[in-house]
Amino acid sequence: MRLIFVHWVYEDRGSAQDLYNYREAASQLGHEVVIYGPPELSSFHYSLEVSDTDAVVFVVEWTTQLQYGDQLDWLRMVAKVPRHRRVVIDCDGKYNDAISVVGDYNHADAAASRDWIAVCDSLSDKICQATLHPLRPNVRPFLFHAYNPAWAVPLDFRDKRYGMFYVGNNWFRWHQLRRILEAVERVRAVGPIGITGHGWDRPAPWTNDSISPDAYANDPEYLQRMGVTVTPPVRFNQVIASMGNGVFTPVIYRPLFERLQLVTCRTFETPAANTIPLFGLDSDFVEETYGQRARDLVLGGEHPEALIREVIQRPTLYAEIVEEIRRELSEKHSYAVRLRELVRIIEE
Repeated sequence: MRLIFVHWVYEDRGSAQDLYNYREAASQLGHEVVIYGPPELSSFHYSLEVSDTDAVVFVVEWTTQLQYGDQLDWLRMVAKVPRHRRVVIDCDGKYNDAISVVGDYNHADAAASRDWIAVCDSLSDKICQATLHPLRPNVRPFLFHAYNPAWAVPLDFRDKRYGMFYVGNNWFRWHQLRRILEAVERVRAVGPIGITGHGWDRPAPWTNDSISPDAYANDPEYLQRMGVTVTPPVRFNQVIASMGNGVFTPVIYRPLFERLQLVTCRTFETPAANTIPLFGLDSDFVEETYGQRARDLVLGGEHPEALIREVIQRPTLYAEIVEEIRRELSEKHSYAVRLRELVRIIEE
Protein backbone atom coordinates (compact mmCIF):
# COMPACT_ATOMS: atom_id res chain seq x y z
CA MET A 1 0.00 0.00 0.00
CA ARG A 2 1.23 3.49 -0.87
CA LEU A 3 0.29 6.13 1.71
CA ILE A 4 0.78 9.87 1.39
CA PHE A 5 1.09 11.72 4.68
CA VAL A 6 0.05 15.37 4.52
CA HIS A 7 1.88 17.25 7.26
CA TRP A 8 3.75 20.47 7.94
CA VAL A 9 7.18 19.14 8.96
CA TYR A 10 9.48 21.05 11.30
CA GLU A 11 12.68 19.11 11.93
CA ASP A 12 13.25 20.56 15.42
CA ARG A 13 9.75 20.07 16.84
CA GLY A 14 6.48 18.25 16.41
CA SER A 15 6.11 14.91 14.65
CA ALA A 16 9.21 14.85 12.44
CA GLN A 17 10.50 11.80 14.30
CA ASP A 18 7.27 9.94 13.61
CA LEU A 19 7.13 10.79 9.92
CA TYR A 20 10.68 9.52 9.48
CA ASN A 21 10.03 6.27 11.34
CA TYR A 22 6.74 5.49 9.60
CA ARG A 23 8.64 5.46 6.34
CA GLU A 24 11.17 3.00 7.77
CA ALA A 25 8.48 0.74 9.20
CA ALA A 26 6.54 0.82 5.94
CA SER A 27 9.52 -0.40 3.93
CA GLN A 28 9.90 -3.37 6.30
CA LEU A 29 6.21 -4.29 6.03
CA GLY A 30 5.96 -4.01 2.25
CA HIS A 31 4.29 -0.60 2.17
CA GLU A 32 5.45 2.86 1.07
CA VAL A 33 5.02 6.08 3.02
CA VAL A 34 5.78 9.48 1.51
CA ILE A 35 5.10 13.06 2.56
CA TYR A 36 3.29 15.34 0.17
CA GLY A 37 5.73 17.90 -1.23
CA PRO A 38 8.50 18.46 -3.80
CA PRO A 39 10.80 15.40 -3.84
CA GLU A 40 14.07 17.31 -3.45
CA LEU A 41 13.31 18.41 0.12
CA SER A 42 15.51 17.40 3.09
CA SER A 43 16.03 13.87 4.37
CA PHE A 44 12.31 13.06 4.23
CA HIS A 45 10.75 11.19 1.33
CA TYR A 46 8.57 13.80 -0.35
CA SER A 47 6.44 13.25 -3.42
CA LEU A 48 3.83 15.16 -5.45
CA GLU A 49 2.60 12.01 -7.18
CA VAL A 50 -0.97 11.27 -6.17
CA SER A 51 -2.33 9.08 -8.97
CA ASP A 52 -0.88 5.80 -7.68
CA THR A 53 -1.71 6.50 -4.04
CA ASP A 54 -3.83 4.01 -2.07
CA ALA A 55 -4.57 6.31 0.88
CA VAL A 56 -4.06 9.87 2.12
CA VAL A 57 -3.39 10.51 5.80
CA PHE A 58 -3.82 14.10 6.96
CA VAL A 59 -1.66 14.51 10.09
CA VAL A 60 -3.18 17.63 11.62
CA GLU A 61 -0.68 19.52 13.74
CA TRP A 62 0.06 23.27 13.84
CA THR A 63 -2.23 24.16 10.93
CA THR A 64 -4.61 22.92 8.26
CA GLN A 65 -2.44 24.44 5.54
CA LEU A 66 0.10 22.59 3.43
CA GLN A 67 3.78 23.37 3.80
CA TYR A 68 4.74 22.98 0.16
CA GLY A 69 1.92 23.48 -2.30
CA ASP A 70 -0.86 25.75 -3.44
CA GLN A 71 -4.56 26.09 -2.72
CA LEU A 72 -5.47 23.43 -5.30
CA ASP A 73 -3.42 20.65 -3.66
CA TRP A 74 -6.21 19.57 -1.33
CA LEU A 75 -8.58 19.31 -4.30
CA ARG A 76 -6.11 17.20 -6.26
CA MET A 77 -5.78 14.73 -3.42
CA VAL A 78 -9.48 14.39 -2.63
CA ALA A 79 -10.24 14.04 -6.35
CA LYS A 80 -7.74 11.21 -6.81
CA VAL A 81 -8.25 9.25 -3.56
CA PRO A 82 -11.75 8.07 -2.50
CA ARG A 83 -13.17 9.48 0.73
CA HIS A 84 -13.18 6.08 2.47
CA ARG A 85 -9.39 5.84 1.94
CA ARG A 86 -8.65 9.20 3.53
CA VAL A 87 -7.89 9.54 7.25
CA VAL A 88 -7.52 12.62 9.46
CA ILE A 89 -5.26 12.24 12.51
CA ASP A 90 -5.77 15.05 15.01
CA CYS A 91 -2.62 15.35 17.14
CA ASP A 92 -3.58 18.54 18.98
CA GLY A 93 -7.12 17.89 20.20
CA LYS A 94 -8.59 20.45 17.83
CA TYR A 95 -11.39 18.17 16.62
CA ASN A 96 -13.37 19.12 19.71
CA ASP A 97 -15.51 21.94 20.96
CA ALA A 98 -13.51 24.93 22.18
CA ILE A 99 -11.71 23.91 25.40
CA SER A 100 -9.70 26.06 27.82
CA VAL A 101 -7.51 24.54 30.54
CA VAL A 102 -5.44 26.76 32.87
CA GLY A 103 -4.81 29.29 30.10
CA ASP A 104 -4.19 26.63 27.45
CA TYR A 105 -6.75 26.09 24.70
CA ASN A 106 -7.42 24.29 21.44
CA HIS A 107 -9.38 27.10 19.75
CA ALA A 108 -9.73 30.81 20.32
CA ASP A 109 -13.54 30.54 20.27
CA ALA A 110 -16.49 28.34 19.30
CA ALA A 111 -16.51 29.64 15.72
CA ALA A 112 -12.90 28.56 15.18
CA SER A 113 -13.78 25.11 16.53
CA ARG A 114 -16.71 24.76 14.15
CA ASP A 115 -14.56 25.84 11.19
CA TRP A 116 -11.83 23.33 12.06
CA ILE A 117 -14.28 20.46 12.50
CA ALA A 118 -15.92 21.34 9.18
CA VAL A 119 -12.53 21.18 7.41
CA CYS A 120 -11.80 17.73 8.86
CA ASP A 121 -15.29 16.45 8.08
CA SER A 122 -14.93 17.62 4.49
CA LEU A 123 -11.85 15.42 4.10
CA SER A 124 -12.90 12.15 5.70
CA ASP A 125 -15.35 10.21 7.85
CA LYS A 126 -12.38 8.55 9.56
CA ILE A 127 -11.27 11.03 12.22
CA CYS A 128 -8.63 9.79 14.66
CA GLN A 129 -7.05 11.39 17.73
CA ALA A 130 -3.82 10.58 19.55
CA THR A 131 -5.65 9.56 22.72
CA LEU A 132 -7.33 6.43 24.00
CA HIS A 133 -10.18 8.56 25.36
CA PRO A 134 -11.61 10.86 22.65
CA LEU A 135 -14.46 13.13 23.72
CA ARG A 136 -16.51 13.00 20.52
CA PRO A 137 -18.31 9.72 19.69
CA ASN A 138 -17.29 9.71 16.00
CA VAL A 139 -13.55 9.90 16.80
CA ARG A 140 -11.40 6.76 16.74
CA PRO A 141 -8.48 6.35 19.16
CA PHE A 142 -5.22 6.10 17.23
CA LEU A 143 -2.10 7.14 19.13
CA PHE A 144 -0.05 7.88 15.95
CA HIS A 145 3.17 8.60 17.89
CA ALA A 146 5.15 5.43 18.57
CA TYR A 147 8.32 3.78 19.87
CA ASN A 148 11.26 2.38 17.94
CA PRO A 149 13.12 -0.36 19.90
CA ALA A 150 16.28 0.55 17.97
CA TRP A 151 16.31 3.90 19.77
CA ALA A 152 17.09 2.32 23.16
CA VAL A 153 20.40 3.54 24.57
CA PRO A 154 22.18 1.47 27.27
CA LEU A 155 21.61 3.01 30.69
CA ASP A 156 24.89 4.30 32.08
CA PHE A 157 24.86 7.03 34.72
CA ARG A 158 28.59 7.68 34.94
CA ASP A 159 29.99 11.05 33.89
CA LYS A 160 26.65 12.82 33.41
CA ARG A 161 26.90 16.51 32.56
CA TYR A 162 23.59 17.30 34.26
CA GLY A 163 21.48 16.01 37.09
CA MET A 164 18.29 17.07 35.27
CA PHE A 165 18.04 17.75 31.56
CA TYR A 166 14.86 18.67 29.66
CA VAL A 167 14.45 18.63 25.87
CA GLY A 168 11.50 20.49 24.37
CA ASN A 169 10.15 23.86 23.38
CA ASN A 170 8.12 26.05 25.71
CA TRP A 171 4.55 26.00 24.44
CA PHE A 172 2.14 26.30 27.39
CA ARG A 173 4.66 24.28 29.42
CA TRP A 174 6.24 26.81 31.76
CA HIS A 175 4.01 26.16 34.78
CA GLN A 176 4.51 22.40 34.45
CA LEU A 177 8.27 22.75 34.24
CA ARG A 178 8.39 25.24 37.09
CA ARG A 179 6.66 22.73 39.40
CA ILE A 180 9.46 20.28 38.59
CA LEU A 181 12.13 22.90 39.20
CA GLU A 182 10.60 23.87 42.55
CA ALA A 183 10.79 20.23 43.62
CA VAL A 184 14.42 20.12 42.45
CA GLU A 185 15.13 23.19 44.60
CA ARG A 186 14.24 21.15 47.69
CA VAL A 187 16.83 18.49 46.88
CA ARG A 188 20.49 18.98 47.66
CA ALA A 189 23.20 17.97 45.23
CA VAL A 190 21.05 17.43 42.14
CA GLY A 191 23.86 18.83 40.07
CA PRO A 192 23.67 21.15 37.03
CA ILE A 193 20.32 21.61 35.28
CA GLY A 194 19.95 22.01 31.53
CA ILE A 195 17.13 22.79 29.10
CA THR A 196 17.33 22.73 25.32
CA GLY A 197 14.55 24.38 23.34
CA HIS A 198 12.93 27.62 22.28
CA GLY A 199 11.09 30.01 24.57
CA TRP A 200 12.54 29.30 28.02
CA ASP A 201 14.89 32.25 28.60
CA ARG A 202 13.73 34.49 25.75
CA PRO A 203 10.72 34.73 23.41
CA ALA A 204 10.39 31.88 20.94
CA PRO A 205 10.66 32.77 17.22
CA TRP A 206 6.91 32.22 16.72
CA THR A 207 5.88 34.62 19.53
CA ASN A 208 3.43 37.29 18.34
CA ASP A 209 0.53 39.36 19.65
CA SER A 210 -2.10 36.96 18.31
CA ILE A 211 -0.93 34.17 20.65
CA SER A 212 -2.06 33.97 24.27
CA PRO A 213 0.70 35.08 26.70
CA ASP A 214 0.17 31.77 28.52
CA ALA A 215 1.65 29.99 25.50
CA TYR A 216 5.08 31.54 25.95
CA ALA A 217 5.11 32.50 29.65
CA ASN A 218 8.53 32.06 31.24
CA ASP A 219 10.75 33.41 34.01
CA PRO A 220 14.35 33.91 32.84
CA GLU A 221 15.35 35.45 36.19
CA TYR A 222 14.20 32.34 38.04
CA LEU A 223 16.16 30.11 35.65
CA GLN A 224 19.21 32.27 36.18
CA ARG A 225 18.89 32.03 39.98
CA MET A 226 18.61 28.26 39.62
CA GLY A 227 21.71 28.20 37.45
CA VAL A 228 19.84 26.55 34.58
CA THR A 229 21.73 26.32 31.28
CA VAL A 230 19.46 26.93 28.27
CA THR A 231 20.59 25.91 24.78
CA PRO A 232 18.92 26.04 21.33
CA PRO A 233 16.66 23.20 20.15
CA VAL A 234 18.09 20.15 18.43
CA ARG A 235 16.98 18.30 15.30
CA PHE A 236 14.54 15.41 15.76
CA ASN A 237 17.23 12.74 15.32
CA GLN A 238 19.33 14.29 18.13
CA VAL A 239 16.57 14.42 20.76
CA ILE A 240 17.18 11.04 22.40
CA ALA A 241 20.95 11.55 22.61
CA SER A 242 20.37 15.02 24.06
CA MET A 243 18.08 13.68 26.80
CA GLY A 244 20.89 11.37 27.83
CA ASN A 245 22.84 14.35 29.17
CA GLY A 246 20.85 14.13 32.40
CA VAL A 247 20.48 11.57 35.18
CA PHE A 248 16.74 12.20 34.89
CA THR A 249 14.45 13.88 32.37
CA PRO A 250 10.97 15.22 33.21
CA VAL A 251 8.03 14.13 31.05
CA ILE A 252 5.51 16.97 31.09
CA TYR A 253 2.56 17.98 28.90
CA ARG A 254 0.82 21.24 28.21
CA PRO A 255 -2.43 21.47 30.26
CA LEU A 256 -4.73 20.83 27.28
CA PHE A 257 -2.91 17.61 26.43
CA GLU A 258 -3.12 16.48 30.06
CA ARG A 259 -6.87 17.03 30.07
CA LEU A 260 -7.39 15.18 26.78
CA GLN A 261 -4.83 12.46 27.64
CA LEU A 262 -3.06 12.95 24.34
CA VAL A 263 0.26 11.28 23.68
CA THR A 264 3.15 13.05 21.94
CA CYS A 265 6.46 12.11 20.37
CA ARG A 266 8.15 12.68 23.77
CA THR A 267 5.83 10.08 25.30
CA PHE A 268 7.81 7.41 23.49
CA GLU A 269 11.21 9.01 22.91
CA THR A 270 12.08 9.68 26.56
CA PRO A 271 12.14 6.06 27.82
CA ALA A 272 14.60 5.20 25.04
CA ALA A 273 17.20 7.71 26.23
CA ASN A 274 20.08 7.12 28.63
CA THR A 275 18.17 8.76 31.47
CA ILE A 276 15.44 8.09 34.03
CA PRO A 277 12.08 9.53 32.86
CA LEU A 278 10.17 11.14 35.72
CA PHE A 279 6.52 11.72 34.92
CA GLY A 280 4.79 14.92 35.90
CA LEU A 281 1.53 13.34 34.72
CA ASP A 282 -1.55 11.57 36.07
CA SER A 283 -0.65 8.15 37.52
CA ASP A 284 -3.50 6.32 35.76
CA PHE A 285 -2.47 7.74 32.40
CA VAL A 286 1.14 6.75 33.05
CA GLU A 287 0.16 3.17 33.89
CA GLU A 288 -2.15 2.90 30.88
CA THR A 289 0.64 4.07 28.58
CA TYR A 290 3.78 2.53 30.09
CA GLY A 291 2.64 -0.30 32.35
CA GLN A 292 2.08 -0.70 36.08
CA ARG A 293 5.74 -0.36 37.13
CA ALA A 294 5.89 3.12 35.60
CA ARG A 295 3.80 4.41 38.51
CA ASP A 296 7.01 4.29 40.56
CA LEU A 297 8.40 7.09 38.37
CA VAL A 298 5.47 9.50 38.82
CA LEU A 299 6.28 12.80 40.54
CA GLY A 300 3.05 12.87 42.54
CA GLY A 301 1.99 13.53 46.09
CA GLU A 302 3.03 16.35 48.40
CA HIS A 303 6.75 15.57 48.26
CA PRO A 304 7.88 14.85 44.69
CA GLU A 305 11.37 15.85 45.77
CA ALA A 306 11.69 12.50 47.59
CA LEU A 307 11.64 10.60 44.30
CA ILE A 308 14.06 13.06 42.70
CA ARG A 309 16.47 12.61 45.59
CA GLU A 310 16.28 8.82 45.30
CA VAL A 311 16.86 8.85 41.53
CA ILE A 312 19.84 11.19 41.82
CA GLN A 313 21.44 9.13 44.59
CA ARG A 314 20.69 5.65 43.20
CA PRO A 315 19.74 5.84 39.51
CA THR A 316 20.71 2.25 38.77
CA LEU A 317 17.91 1.04 41.06
CA TYR A 318 15.41 2.70 38.73
CA ALA A 319 17.05 1.45 35.54
CA GLU A 320 15.18 -1.85 35.88
CA ILE A 321 11.86 0.01 35.69
CA VAL A 322 13.01 1.82 32.54
CA GLU A 323 13.98 -1.48 30.94
CA GLU A 324 10.54 -2.88 31.76
CA ILE A 325 8.92 0.20 30.20
CA ARG A 326 11.01 -0.32 27.08
CA ARG A 327 9.79 -3.91 26.78
CA GLU A 328 6.19 -2.75 27.16
CA LEU A 329 6.60 -0.10 24.49
CA SER A 330 8.39 -2.47 22.09
CA GLU A 331 5.52 -4.94 22.30
CA LYS A 332 2.54 -2.60 22.22
CA HIS A 333 3.63 0.73 20.76
CA SER A 334 6.13 0.12 17.95
CA TYR A 335 5.81 1.80 14.56
CA ALA A 336 5.07 -1.60 13.02
CA VAL A 337 2.12 -2.01 15.41
CA ARG A 338 0.91 1.51 14.61
CA LEU A 339 1.22 1.09 10.85
CA ARG A 340 -0.71 -2.19 10.84
CA GLU A 341 -3.45 -0.48 12.85
CA LEU A 342 -3.51 2.45 10.42
CA VAL A 343 -3.80 0.10 7.43
CA ARG A 344 -6.76 -1.64 9.13
CA ILE A 345 -8.47 1.73 9.62
CA ILE A 346 -7.93 2.62 5.97
CA GLU A 347 -9.25 -0.73 4.72
CA GLU A 348 -12.43 -0.71 6.83
